[in-house]
Amino acid sequence: MLFAAYFLEAGFVLVVAPWSAFWEHNRFAELHRSVEALVSSPFVRGGVSGIGVITIVAGLAELGSAIVSRRREPAAGPPQAGQ
Repeated sequence: MLFAAYFLEAGFVLVVAPWSAFWEHNRFAELHRSVEALVSSPFVRGGVSGIGVITIVAGLAELGSAIVSRRREPAAGPPQAGQ
């Protein structure tokens, strides 16, 4: 469940961050004009968002497998007669 939460959170950040004001005012990118031009490219922003979507899908898959595995586990209860 922890991996699913991490993947979902990281995925949502990667989808939203490239299109926010935080991305525009990156001090590391402002130090070098070539990096700033690369980071401000819509293709790079779309690529980062695409990685975020893939990460969200991985988180949903992890969450789904955790739910399915919990349903398959037998309920712990008192032992039945004849076992």
